Amino acid sequence: MPISVSGAPSPIPPPEGTGEVIIGLDAGTSVIKAVAFDRQGRELAKTQCDNRLTHRADGGVEQGLEATWDAAVTTLTTLVAEHPELASRIAAIAVTGQGDGTWMIDADGHPVGDALLWLDNRSSEIVAHWRASRIGPEAYRRTGTGLNQSVQSGQLAWLEANQPQRLARAATVFHCKDWLYFRLTGERATDPAEALWTYGDYRTSDYSEAVLEHFGLGRHRHLLPPIVDGSREYAPLNVEVAHAIGIAPGTPVVLAPVDMLATALGAGVYEPGKRVACSIIGTTGAHMCARQDMRDIVLSNQSCYTMPCVAPDTWVQLCSNMAATLNLEWFLKGQNQLLAALGEPQLDPEGLLSRLDTALATTEPGRVIYHPFICTNGERGPFFNPRARAQFLGLSSDTNQLHMVRAIYEGVAFAARDCYHALEAHPEELRLTGGAARSRTLCRILASVMGVPVRTLTREETGAAGAAMVASLCLGHHRNLAEACGTWVTPFLVEERVMPDPDLQNLYERLFGVYRRSYANADGFWRHFERVTAEF
Repeated sequence: MPISVSGAPSPIPPPEGTGEVIIGLDAGTSVIKAVAFDRQGRELAKTQCDNRLTHRADGGVEQGLEATWDAAVTTLTTLVAEHPELASRIAAIAVTGQGDGTWMIDADGHPVGDALLWLDNRSSEIVAHWRASRIGPEAYRRTGTGLNQSVQSGQLAWLEANQPQRLARAATVFHCKDWLYFRLTGERATDPAEALWTYGDYRTSDYSEAVLEHFGLGRHRHLLPPIVDGSREYAPLNVEVAHAIGIAPGTPVVLAPVDMLATALGAGVYEPGKRVACSIIGTTGAHMCARQDMRDIVLSNQSCYTMPCVAPDTWVQLCSNMAATLNLEWFLKGQNQLLAALGEPQLDPEGLLSRLDTALATTEPGRVIYHPFICTNGERGPFFNPRARAQFLGLSSDTNQLHMVRAIYEGVAFAARDCYHALEAHPEELRLTGGAARSRTLCRILASVMGVPVRTLTREETGAAGAAMVASLCLGHHRNLAEACGTWVTPFLVEERVMPDPDLQNLYERLFGVYRRSYANADGFWRHFERVTAEF
């Protein structure tokens, strides 16, 4: 059973012999990272390992449970092997990972097939039906989370309809981090955020029988693991796993929040008395703000996620768009494919993004509108449409490729503002993390689109840092989340803020309306295009 710590009148001290180093294990979709931090939140060492995913012809995207576990163990083992001086100083391991998806095990703890990832599109028709009927709105009133093809409930319904024998073998349904926590400790558990946004009621902080019944999943209630708050409980590291990694058995293992929330916490989304928002702009886009009063929670267009924050009586709401930097990756890949087909040398990847950033800084803004819906699964936020497709609007013979790339940057920024519009969030400062935070041009565009200063961090591994900060709370290193953020977040905020450009802000204010109206009018085209292309 997990060991309660900060819920006791006097925090239980960590096991004798543990030290001051906390490892944040962050299991992303394609890369798993292990990052070691000291008690001041400073990064000491880092390793990573790739994790493979499989794209199926029917729209499925899957990942092996054992392969994911092997990658996680390899990452941890390599970290300790490369930095043996850390082994005796490790106080805890904190686990976070990719959100949504379906990771199933049987009664003996063995995987029941491969995991369905958040990218899996096979439940789209089920989810579309739920959203169009009373099911979606009724569930949304309790979960505070809009249904999309990524969420586990729709995937379970798809499995029941299409692979019932497989579902019948399952004893527990996890999310990614829960599977790794189980392998590290033997405990079947999930964190409050994913439990509640999938099947729960944010008002009661528990699973909701009514939500399960709305989905027609009531008979599968036994598959849902207990909810564990990692800021208050940990479980000891399995002896066999400890020996494999090279650290002490019984080392506390903390089930941290899902990666988006862990990253937001690590980037400073929680700052009492200040209206701060946090955007993660990487392959996807995730846009979050804290609600310090339940009455401030927005239930608007079924596009948001609502999750309990680590601080008492505080929630984080999120609106996530499927593709962010993936749009730029697609464009540059296409350029290289064209050059290769012509027998020309490809773009030199060394310093490419930095060179591109410099060129875009002097490229005329707003020449083209771009809708960044490049993901084959369509869009999930701030609207749900599996047919949505990316598009350039306003091309002419005067348009060059720099205009198009700048339009991609602007489209990603418009998508972020669109998500905050759905959240009804009005931040006074935007904290930015993810790969896009390295782009000064994107920061300036985002600040001008949002109309607020943008602030980045001096470190990149904010997800692992946020997870480790939760473990630090669990071990009693801090009295509360605000104090923890004073150690783990504030010292790592870049002092200089990127301010909006007044001229750009005026232009983007007008173009944002064009951006929204043009995609709102595109559904008829997307429907017809899908129908025609399906015939070939």
